[in-house]
Formats: sequence, structure tokens, C-alpha cells
Amino acid sequence: MRSLIALCIILFSFAAAPAMAAAVEARIDLSQQRMTVYKHGRLIHSWPVSTARRGYVTPTGSYRPTRMYTEYYSKKYHNSPMPYSIFFRGGYAIHGTGAVKSLGRPASHGCVRLHPSNARTLYNMVRQVGAKNTSIRITH
Repeated sequence: MRSLIALCIILFSFAAAPAMAAAVEARIDLSQQRMTVYKHGRLIHSWPVSTARRGYVTPTGSYRPTRMYTEYYSKKYHNSPMPYSIFFRGGYAIHGTGAVKSLGRPASHGCVRLHPSNARTLYNMVRQVGAKNTSIRITH
């Protein structure tokens, strides 16, 4: 009987594990200036990004989206457009940029910049699964 209970516990833990993982995970590698996007643990996108240039910081760590806007304008940096913004820590966000020639190298004030079409794709994925089911991980 004990072995049957132990087997049920093991089987339940394997069955429950995928449900506990984030449905969408955006991983940003600062050293590579690249975002990889996973849906239900499967890699589905890999995009160049721009993060903080010299003198600025993109925070590292694990986050969940805190607020989202299809159209947003920076209150701090000259009303700059930030389409498809996904804020994850205070004023830091993942968002689209018009400076697409800078993607793949540090160029921002700390936000994670994406090509506008990629920002829209990510934004729609997060809206679909919800902020609670989304993970943003930023590493060096």
C-alpha cells in the first residue's frame, strides 16, 4: 500500500510540474543582446534586442509583467514612443523601438527594445496567457 501511495505521489508531481511552469517565458541574455521566447517550455522565437548602453543599467533577475500598454510614451525620455510595452520593474519595460538598426547591441536607457513586430507578437502572447503565467528572466 505504501509503495502504491508513493507511486501516486511521484506520478502526480510529474503531471503537475508543467502546469506550474510559466506558459510564456521571455529570456533576455544581456551578453548576447538576444531574447528567446518559450511557450509551454518550447522555444518558439529568438530575436535581437537592445538593452542598456554605457552609463545605464538593465536590471537582471526574474520578473512578471506588472502593466501593459499597446501605446505608451516615456515620461522620462522626451515622450519617446514605447509601443507594445510590457513593464516588469518600475519604469523598466520590454517594448518596440523605431531604432531597429541598433538591435543586437546595447543602445537603451535600460529598457529591453525589440523590433516593433516582435514586440507586438510578445505582447499578444502575454495578453493571451496572462501576466501571472508569464516569466521574464534577464541574465548576463
